[in-house]
Amino acid sequence: MLLTGFRTGIGLAGASLAPSLPAHAAAPAGFDEWRDRFRARALARGVSDQTYTRAMGKIEPDMRVFTQIRSQPEFSEQLWQYINRRVSDWRLAAGKQTLKQHTKLFDRIEKDFGVERGTLLALWGVETAYGDPLVQKNHMRPVFPSLAALAWNEPRRRAYWETELINALRIVERGWSTPDEMRGSWAGAMGHTQWMPEVWLNVGIDYDNDGRVSPFGKPDDALGSSARYLINRGKYRANQHWGYEVKTGGGPISGSRSYEKWAAAGVKRADGQPFPQPNATAQLWTPVPGGPSFLLGPNFYAVRSYNPSMNYALAIVHLGDRILGGGPFVQPFPGSERALTLAEVQELQTRLTQSGFDTGGNDGRVGNQTMQAVKNFQMKAGITPADGYGGLKVLARLRQGI
Repeated sequence: MLLTGFRTGIGLAGASLAPSLPAHAAAPAGFDEWRDRFRARALARGVSDQTYTRAMGKIEPDMRVFTQIRSQPEFSEQLWQYINRRVSDWRLAAGKQTLKQHTKLFDRIEKDFGVERGTLLALWGVETAYGDPLVQKNHMRPVFPSLAALAWNEPRRRAYWETELINALRIVERGWSTPDEMRGSWAGAMGHTQWMPEVWLNVGIDYDNDGRVSPFGKPDDALGSSARYLINRGKYRANQHWGYEVKTGGGPISGSRSYEKWAAAGVKRADGQPFPQPNATAQLWTPVPGGPSFLLGPNFYAVRSYNPSMNYALAIVHLGDRILGGGPFVQPFPGSERALTLAEVQELQTRLTQSGFDTGGNDGRVGNQTMQAVKNFQMKAGITPADGYGGLKVLARLRQGI
């Protein structure tokens, strides 16, 4: 959860997994001197000399961060492609199974915070594939070398990274974690719902009552704290739905008004059901002309506080609805394809790999490696645009052996 515009896009989430790079390029001269000077800054913020030595004493900067911060993978996605990849068959099935496993936890969170379980499930699923240990094992790395590198030598936002490094040190000082356990993205986001150290330190709660706050292990702290985040920083309104897909009747309508007044103006839910809270307010949004329209309540924008992208927020709330039994959007996006089934994604991955475009496996989860394989195949096959989207058209070409 990055609060300042950076997104790490971990996991199977946004398909922005870290590429495989050498762990340590040669560090330019001056890091050791900087590390020694920074000790005084940390001690002034309540970090003990012992903790600083433990976390930073022999550390080397992870120079990969400078490649990633300036060279994020580029894939040109239309909104329907973005939604299809995140609201996938795999993530729906896994989300439903995860809900069964943790029903009591979500019951408790809804009682304590009023945050809808679908929203939290979707955040969890998009950020780390519901805490899949393979994400932690294969795509996370120690955060202290990353944060130290950024605090030392990232001139554009050095003050931010210095603060996050000190926050990470304070977490160790409190006994909430260890430097070895604190593994995360290249930018320092950690755990089930991808907390930055600042969030861990200032918003996190000990929801499982084990004496420490941790985004790792049991999901209780991560999910309870994420609900608190949505309430405190996103201004989430308890027991309200995020909004609804609607049919507008074609008239030019804008502004914010109650659902009752929207209905009086001819705006109806696309599924034909009544608005359950007619006095709640919402704004009309049509993200793509000719595509579905939505009435967005305050809780949509609460989700957006987690990531400033409107597309991200729409994917989260839609995934949450689908996990809880809702259907696809009634109005399709112009030019869209249906999402591939799990079996079709696995077939796509298998055929790509057999054709010499390695996807890193055929588990039905589309990450950066699969997208890059698709893009490389599109370029070789002369498919335009070569956007990295593995949909029905790409699968059909693969089946033709072209």
